[in-house]
Amino acid sequence: MKVLVINCGSSSLKYQVLDMPSEQLICKGLVEKIGLKDSMLTHTKIGADEKFVLQSPMPDHTTAIGHVLDALLDPEHGVAKSLYEIGAVGHRILHGGDKFTASCLVDEKCKEAIRSCIPLGPLHNPANLMGIEACEKLMPGKPQVAVFDTAFHQTMPPEAFMYALPYEYYEKYAVRKYGFHGTSHRFVSAKAAEMLGKDIKDLKLISCHLGNGASLAAIKDGKCFDTSMGLTPLEGLVMGTRCGDIDPAAIPFIAEKEGMSFKEADTMMNKKSGILGVSGVSSDFRDVEAAANEGNARAQLALDMFVHRVKHYIGAYAAEMNGVDAIIFTAGLGENGKTTRAAICKDMDYLGIELDPERNDVRGKETVISSDASRVKVLLIPTNEELMIAMDTYDIVTK
Repeated sequence: MKVLVINCGSSSLKYQVLDMPSEQLICKGLVEKIGLKDSMLTHTKIGADEKFVLQSPMPDHTTAIGHVLDALLDPEHGVAKSLYEIGAVGHRILHGGDKFTASCLVDEKCKEAIRSCIPLGPLHNPANLMGIEACEKLMPGKPQVAVFDTAFHQTMPPEAFMYALPYEYYEKYAVRKYGFHGTSHRFVSAKAAEMLGKDIKDLKLISCHLGNGASLAAIKDGKCFDTSMGLTPLEGLVMGTRCGDIDPAAIPFIAEKEGMSFKEADTMMNKKSGILGVSGVSSDFRDVEAAANEGNARAQLALDMFVHRVKHYIGAYAAEMNGVDAIIFTAGLGENGKTTRAAICKDMDYLGIELDPERNDVRGKETVISSDASRVKVLLIPTNEELMIAMDTYDIVTK
């Protein structure tokens, strides 16, 4: 079965087609600048020598997905002769609130639940819903599956997900920790169990999804026990442009001093803080690392703060789970940043973590990077959220 995986953003759309259950990637693509005159689709057929590029106005997601389907069916660079060959569509959905603990078949009840979570995911959930409705219009009757970023984290105990605010706000507005990157954390934790040759129910894992957006998850007995992101993706680690954990009172203090509105303060925390805000250089870790190597003190401070926060969470999660069997590094920085991985694992011998410098000299490869003497295994596992979505979609549609 060919499964189309779609990840809709507010003005962009990423997609892949995978053959299931062989898990073979057939093609992938990206649509950028949806809603603007210079919209562009870039389509790559696996094994083809050249990419197909289309520049055409795409005023909405329905038009964009229409062009995607045209690309998939094109005689030259397509991967199917008709839409009948596409067995199902899987969608990445940012926020499912506490309504979803697993992926599900899309129906009216599912769509209404996604719609009800728009206040919790105001940028992503509307776009995710538009992707579903566009596919309903262009591929009527085709089964669709919703895969939620938040679902994996719904096994957290109340002491981990509740905030110490008046309880009425949880009852009235569902204000609590939800966590994100759940599809990635679920994928790499399952891979870690395979690599270690153990049942995931017998393992205590800490998954480090490190990129411009970053989060950690404590995974005990195959279930999420705690995670660093919260009600929104702002909580937790220092990130590319997000501040992560701070004293909440700092925000009204700064807002009053600077004459900021609530919206401006929210933008400052989400778009102007983190690695960018501290370094003054960039939100891209590669640029900041280059500046630090040239002697930029603020760039080095930003990197040190990031490493400090990751170590903080690793220590906290090891304490919460009463130990840890393996640390997993994944996502862009986690998979490719050998310097960052080494800095995080440095001086962690009290936990039994010992990195092997030669094994750590690797990018984007599924491998063990700890020494043979390390009591805690350190694993590098490239994430594959699209494959996880395709796997869920195939399982739900066929069963």
